[in-house]
Parts: sequence; structure tokens; C-alpha cells
Amino acid sequence: MSGTLSDVEERIGTVHKLSAVIAAMRGIAASRLQDAHGHIGAIRLYADTIGEAIGHALSFTGPDRAEPPSSASGGALFIVLCAEQGFAGSFSARVLEVTQVALRKAQNPADVLLIGDRGLLVAPDYGIAPSWSAPMIAHPARTPHLAGRIAEAVFERVSGGRATSVSVLHAAPGGSEGYDVVQTRLVPFDYSRFPLPHAALPPRITLPPEDLLARLVEEYIFAEISEALMLSFAAENEARMRAMIAAHDNVTHSLDALVGQARRLRQDAITEEIMELATGSLPVG
Repeated sequence: MSGTLSDVEERIGTVHKLSAVIAAMRGIAASRLQDAHGHIGAIRLYADTIGEAIGHALSFTGPDRAEPPSSASGGALFIVLCAEQGFAGSFSARVLEVTQVALRKAQNPADVLLIGDRGLLVAPDYGIAPSWSAPMIAHPARTPHLAGRIAEAVFERVSGGRATSVSVLHAAPGGSEGYDVVQTRLVPFDYSRFPLPHAALPPRITLPPEDLLARLVEEYIFAEISEALMLSFAAENEARMRAMIAAHDNVTHSLDALVGQARRLRQDAITEEIMELATGSLPVG
């Protein structure tokens, strides 16, 4: 590095400001991560409650309930959850790489619902052209609204025969990098996950069993989408927090180097002044 002492001191001030911004972003990511983990437990409790109700509904329709007939023309539908904001490293790239592989393996024509503006920005680089997109949540409180929009788009395509299988691809906290990319199947719906109840008295219902079961299945899929959104939100902030930690380390190294350079330049300036004073005090021969 080179420059005058004033230039180096100016750069030190800039680096200090950058360090403060990085620390603030890291703190925000950590707070959002903690908030997300609290909501994940609530969503899973809600899904368990709906699952128990599905088990009761199956006792009215029969445990060997057959899957509804599917349209031969329907294809695969993938819900892809990427990052909404930057400074999350390769988060969206990893999700899109897994999506790219899933699209190649799809037997029938495939469609993509893509969530997250950062993912939408780089999706063309992976040959992915979504038919529907929406911004990712920036706060856990927005989860029900976005999950409802996604569920409506899914049910519209399934009921119209355009999709016979639906999967959600998203990141979840865990793994050596802080998150893993997972794929969860939503449709065809797996009824075998819900055991029949052992209660002596069956619950009282006011809807035909088939209608009740259909509504419960829709509600459970909504819960699964909500959980995927929250897990992705948590993983995104985990990735951002790790990226900010790495950035803080780099800034610290740069700051140490700049401070060392400033000390050398300051010492050189002092030495030069002393030499000038010493030279000026010598008698002229």
C-alpha cells in the first residue's frame, strides 16, 4: 500500500464505518435467525394438530383411501425458495443448482414457482424460467400471507390438471456451511403419514367426510409451505450472519494493515522533521 498519511487516515475512517455497518447487519441477521427458530416450533405444532385431524378424517373415509386420479398431461411443479436480500454468499446459487438437477430428472414438463428476488435475478444463468414469482419474506410475520399466495398458485395448477406432482426446494439450517438444500414432496399427498386414532368415540363432524378430508389436506399443505418458508428464512439469515463474520475478519485484517502503515508514515514524517531540524542547526561552513 502507498499514499500519504492523510490518505491512509481517511481510509482508516472509511474502514471503521464499514466495520460498523457489517456489525449491524450481523446483529440483524442473528436476531432474525432467533426469531425464525421460535416460529418454526409454532408452525410444526400447528401442522401436528392438522395431521391429527387428518387421521380422524381418514377413520371416516377408510385407511385404504385411493389417490385421486391424475391427469396424464400434467407435469411436475417445483416451488423454489431463494434469498430476498444480498450478502448471503452463494445461498441462492446452491438452491438453484439443486433445482436445475431436479428439473433435468423430471419425467414430464416441469414448471417453477420462484420465491426471492435474488434468486429471480440469477435464475436465467441456470436455464430456469419461472412462470410465477414473488418476493421472499423479510420478517416471519409475513409468512402466512406469502404461504397463502403460494398455496393458491399450487391448487390452481393442480385442480386445472397442469401439475400432478408438487415439490418444494429450499434451504434448511444445518450442515457444515450452516444450511442444507432439501426437497419435500407435497403432491401426491402421502396419507400413510397419519395413523388412525384409537379413541373409543369418533369425533362429531358437520361436513361430508371427503370434503372434510380435502380441506384438511389443503390446510396441511399450507402448513408445510409455511414451514419451508420459515426454514429458508432461517437458513438465509444463517448464511448472511456467516458472510458478515467473514467480512468482519477481512475488514479487521485490512484495518490492522492500514494502522500499521499509518504508524510507519507518521514515524517517517517525524524522522524527516528531526533530520531537517538537525540539518538546519548545523553551522554553514
